[in-house]
Amino acid sequence: MKESFVILAEGFEEVEALTPVDVLRRAGMPVKTVSITDDLLVTGAHGIQVKADLLFSDTSFNDASWVILPGGLPGATNLFEYSPLHKVLVNQYESAEGKIAAICASPAVVLGQLGMLKGRVAICYPGFEELMTGAVKSQNSVVSDDKFVLGAGPAVALNWSLAIVAQELGVDKADSIAAGMLLYVNNHPDLDNYFG
Repeated sequence: MKESFVILAEGFEEVEALTPVDVLRRAGMPVKTVSITDDLLVTGAHGIQVKADLLFSDTSFNDASWVILPGGLPGATNLFEYSPLHKVLVNQYESAEGKIAAICASPAVVLGQLGMLKGRVAICYPGFEELMTGAVKSQNSVVSDDKFVLGAGPAVALNWSLAIVAQELGVDKADSIAAGMLLYVNNHPDLDNYFG
């Protein structure tokens, strides 16, 4: 199975960066975190430091399955301002099988400003819609199509991550992961030790 990459910039939204790593690994999808800084240690928007698996400069994105962009501020802005990422995203967008996932401010701040959302149904964190030039704003919190999985913000990080799995491995696999994480706990009467 091809590898996926979660791109980390200073000021990334922590829940949006780590949730897809967790969910994709539960699904058996290889995924690595990649720092766009000169250091593997990257600090999130809420002061949580994460040690990335790889530096961007040392990573080959050829034949990547997914390039995944957390949001957060200034994380999304830092992603957009890191020009080497533009080429990776354009290559991913133009490749026959390459997929991109983005959440929160990143669909607008990164993908929108690169012109990738024109004519597509899209979602982003409220207040950034004007940067999604030519996109049709969705009322849903997660939007999937043949190329993108987009999410509105931190509260939907789990559903957004599961949508990546659903697109890659099918809805049954995503539902299995969701059930194992107790997303559907009330639909599982055999769970007799639930106090939620």
